[in-house]
Amino acid sequence: MRYIIIGAGAVGGAIGGRLHEAGHEVVLVARGAHYAELRDGGLRLRTPDASLTLPIPAADRPEAVELRQDDVLVLAVKTQDTVAALEAWAGRPVAGGGTAGERLPLLCAQNGVVNERLALRRFRYVYGVCVWLPAQFLAPGVITAPCAPLTGMLHIGRFPDGTDEVARRVAADLETAYFLAPVAGDVMRWKYAKLLSNLANAVEAITGSASEPGSAELAARARAEGVAVLRAAGIAFASEEEQAALRGERMRMRPVPGGDPAHGSSWQSLRRGAGSIEADYLNGEIVQLGRLHGVETPVNELLQRTANRFAREGRAPGSLAAAELR
Repeated sequence: MRYIIIGAGAVGGAIGGRLHEAGHEVVLVARGAHYAELRDGGLRLRTPDASLTLPIPAADRPEAVELRQDDVLVLAVKTQDTVAALEAWAGRPVAGGGTAGERLPLLCAQNGVVNERLALRRFRYVYGVCVWLPAQFLAPGVITAPCAPLTGMLHIGRFPDGTDEVARRVAADLETAYFLAPVAGDVMRWKYAKLLSNLANAVEAITGSASEPGSAELAARARAEGVAVLRAAGIAFASEEEQAALRGERMRMRPVPGGDPAHGSSWQSLRRGAGSIEADYLNGEIVQLGRLHGVETPVNELLQRTANRFAREGRAPGSLAAAELR
């Protein structure tokens, strides 16, 4: 199997880098300065135990990749970029006949819970991947993955539910590459649990922390709204105890030589000046479900609105104290 990583940022770069290091065939797809660095100097993957330079083939557009029957597409872009990526890749021809949307498995290695449904409009074989993978992408060509001994935990299963041989083969490959990769017939239950934890992403992006007292209290309120909404909607989610028991001591944050302090994906988007942020598909998911099921979500509405304003205005992460949020 060859892995085409569509969006080789923090998550995609860490997955692709680890798979390549373990001997699997990988192509990284990126844009702009990041693509140029990958093409010319390889992927620099920093972990607590090593600083690696990996000569992984890179492409900057779908037309630069000749798709094969044994390819697996790993979608790792932010949700706000999902539709454009799906449209660009679904119609691409595959050697031997058919298109990517008709023939190839697509793995949604993304935060949020709407990507799989969007993908199923264009791809026949869609898989959810619940991403527990702290990683950072702050400079072109460089990915920092601070967890050890395992780099991350990636549940994988068919969407909307079930498992198959493809999921098991992908999981087996990931297990060779410093990942815990449970095959889960209820993968969306794990992704909704991850959604609850991701509600704190906007808090960290806006205030600079999700753990300092004022910020932690705000994050807890956002999560409580999320739990209430999911219960009102009848949506199952894995408990924090389940998640912690599975991770155990196999994923511990450790210092990375030359690395920056760990921050979440939304913080990183503001730091890079990306111009957009995931809040509509994290906090906004809870807001939408709350409106559908009659649950008020004022904290998540505030976080969604403020995070989007920060992204539009190019505000630096951490430039507003929790007490100043209105």
